[in-house]
Amino acid sequence: MYETILPSFIITFREALEAALLVTIMVTYLNKIGKKQLTKYAYAGTFMALVVSIVIGIAVQTLYGGMDKVTAEIFEGVASLTAVAVLTSMILWMTEHSKEIKGNLEGKIEYSVTQGELYGIASLAFVAVFREGLETVLFLSATFLQDSAGTIVGIILGASVVLILSILLMRGTVNLEISKFFKVTSILLVVFGAGLAGYGVHELIEAGENSGMDLGVLSEKPYDINPPLNPDGSYPLLHENGIVGSVFKALMGYDGNPEWLRIIVYVGYWAVIGTYLLRKYRQE
Repeated sequence: MYETILPSFIITFREALEAALLVTIMVTYLNKIGKKQLTKYAYAGTFMALVVSIVIGIAVQTLYGGMDKVTAEIFEGVASLTAVAVLTSMILWMTEHSKEIKGNLEGKIEYSVTQGELYGIASLAFVAVFREGLETVLFLSATFLQDSAGTIVGIILGASVVLILSILLMRGTVNLEISKFFKVTSILLVVFGAGLAGYGVHELIEAGENSGMDLGVLSEKPYDINPPLNPDGSYPLLHENGIVGSVFKALMGYDGNPEWLRIIVYVGYWAVIGTYLLRKYRQE
């Protein structure tokens, strides 16, 4: 329990701060060009995006609650792999365009203002924030299925920190280097992405086995390094369900007895995405 606090905190912090940065850029630029009265449209779009994201999150969890065992395993597997796909595309896009975000956003605001498209500002804020909200819902849905209490605590902590930072950013007392922020958090997200991909594959393997499918060698477990249970029946610290092991499990997909397919997917994700990021950052 509570093993997903840290990953949930980091993903919430990353996505919420990204949304806050975009809104801050919008509000700051509107003030800069003497259009402070239009900031209410940016805030309105932001509020609507948050409401829609929360509704989608509730709908996903409600849908999951009514599923049988196999269907739930399939849902967890597909949800996890979908989150990995969205997360990976976000990492790759940010790696390529993090330095251009501010200029592109200001250009769109300028166009909306000069064309008199006041609701265009609200739409711009809605799209920018909703994209981050949807990504957050997809990722946290997977961690929520593993540990709901820990995920909720992580969300609250992450959102609280971002709220404080947002106020400081708006007041100009904090200056955040956007490209460096995305670089550091992208590395953390690759760690989570690899673990989440492995978890998604594991759930689909279990769903297949519980449905009577034989996946052959891919579902075999080449080793089991989980320590035996303590005399009192509790899990040792490094067991995948122990205090330390469960944190590693949530953070990086640690599994003491993984299937061959899970190992292949986990290592493959690191090899492809990790190598890509390393080469991109070395070029800068």
